[in-house]
Amino acid sequence: MSESTYEIEVEISNPEGLHMRPAMQFVDVANRFGAAITVRNQDTTVDGKSIMQMTMLAATSGTKLTIQAKGQDARVAIAALQELVDQNFSTSPPSLRVGRKDGV
Repeated sequence: MSESTYEIEVEISNPEGLHMRPAMQFVDVANRFGAAITVRNQDTTVDGKSIMQMTMLAATSGTKLTIQAKGQDARVAIAALQELVDQNFSTSPPSLRVGRKDGV
């Protein structure tokens, strides 16, 4: 069975950009899934599960990021991360409080 890969583009609309708090929220959500998650900002690609790497993106408001997930639960991971960004990193809605590494 081959692993699924999903990719989306999101725009950071948070006025302060992807500073430490929203980056940590992103990493927390990403780590709920078994899929490998990468985030790309132009020429820089980082591990979406690493807070140190996520801060290297220096994503200010208006920055477009490409999020890619690869693995059994990639589709669900992408949906959760897109929801987090779309909701401007507000407190986690109920759908982001779930997510299991076994793909359920």
